Amino acid sequence: MKAAVLGKIHDRSAVIGVVGLGYVGLPLVMEFVHAGFRVIGYDVSQRVVDLLMSGQSHIQDVPNADVLAAVSAGSFVATAVEARLKECDAVSIAVPTPLSKTRDPDMAFVLSAADAIARQARPGMCVVLESTTYPGTTRELLQPRLEAQGLVVGKDVFVAFSPERVDPGNAVYNTRNTPKVVGGITPDCVEVACALYASCIDTVVPVSSPEAAELVKLLENTFRAVNIGLVNEIAIVCDKLGVDVWEVINAAATKPFGFMKFTPGPGIGGHCIPLDPHYLAWKMRTLNYKTRFIDLASEINSHMPDYVVEKVSYALNEVRKAVRGSRILVLGVAYKRDINDVRESPALDVIRLLEERGAHVEFHDPFVPEFREEVHVRKGVELSDEMLRWADAIVVITDHQSIDYQRVADHATLVVDTRNVMAGTTGGRARVVGLATKGRWSTGAKT
Repeated sequence: MKAAVLGKIHDRSAVIGVVGLGYVGLPLVMEFVHAGFRVIGYDVSQRVVDLLMSGQSHIQDVPNADVLAAVSAGSFVATAVEARLKECDAVSIAVPTPLSKTRDPDMAFVLSAADAIARQARPGMCVVLESTTYPGTTRELLQPRLEAQGLVVGKDVFVAFSPERVDPGNAVYNTRNTPKVVGGITPDCVEVACALYASCIDTVVPVSSPEAAELVKLLENTFRAVNIGLVNEIAIVCDKLGVDVWEVINAAATKPFGFMKFTPGPGIGGHCIPLDPHYLAWKMRTLNYKTRFIDLASEINSHMPDYVVEKVSYALNEVRKAVRGSRILVLGVAYKRDINDVRESPALDVIRLLEERGAHVEFHDPFVPEFREEVHVRKGVELSDEMLRWADAIVVITDHQSIDYQRVADHATLVVDTRNVMAGTTGGRARVVGLATKGRWSTGAKT
């Protein structure tokens, strides 16, 4: 079976399946298509399937033209029909892994995908889980479901974990040129899964087990979460000391060794950094170990939206206004610059907290014209000179590069800048306060 599947991978006759056609799955589909494979994309959302089959992409990093070309050539088909997975020689699972309200792993999507694949599994199939999860998931949840069908892992089917490393909006690193870590249940599983990804990805990095591969992704994003938590706390320290945090960070970054630059902000967002460390923390709780760094970083980072709202309250108070009744314009609701993804965005918490204090809040985001809240859709506003003058305070949450911050400086009266973007402006009428400028005001370009 190993020789057969390897032969199909090498001569590009293998049919590749991708379960989950979102931020991870669709870019992966396109890489397999570009490598010469025929790809079947399976998604439970008929809306997503219909959109893709019409040649339209719902993912910012995948152009419509690429989807249309793949569909038109017959290289890619999207479907909500589970039975089509039986046609696949290799299947990658790229479904969401959210947290429950109690911050425990919600494995419903992974379990549903694993069950669907198990029902359609056959000898000679390679199955790889890419969804971020806790160490042990591949061996404990995926392997038993395939073995329950009478298939021997490492002989009949080949099972591995390969963490997704998608960074939406990154102009340099994409699915193809980001190294791919692969850990399999057996050595033959590693060999087959590595051959699969080597066919469309520049660098493949094998590790000894799926648990090692699962932990790689959690380490990467826990590292980022902890360091962001540290620099957010440094911003608060600088605020209390009356020191410019950006000056401190930029000066520290001149050290050519022993320091990696991280910057503070209004909180963390996206599907990875706010969630992934909690998968590791949860797993360790089951082993009676408390992950203190993770818990502390999460506490600091999750508090930043409250800290931003306090900054807004302070800034308004300095001009003799209360938050209640004030008109506030939030610039940017995406979780990071130049993308249209609002998952876990701190902007949503800032808006909610300001409205709870009685403010009238509007938002502008060139990438997010609207977003869905629990019971309704919130629509953004155009960034006109009139809107800038309308606002009692502008709050910069996401530093989109297409926003004209000099225009903001020229027409706004008060700006709370959480990203240091106003440092690049000169003159203007706006008074600016940043994350670490307690009691320090500026006109124009002070951060």
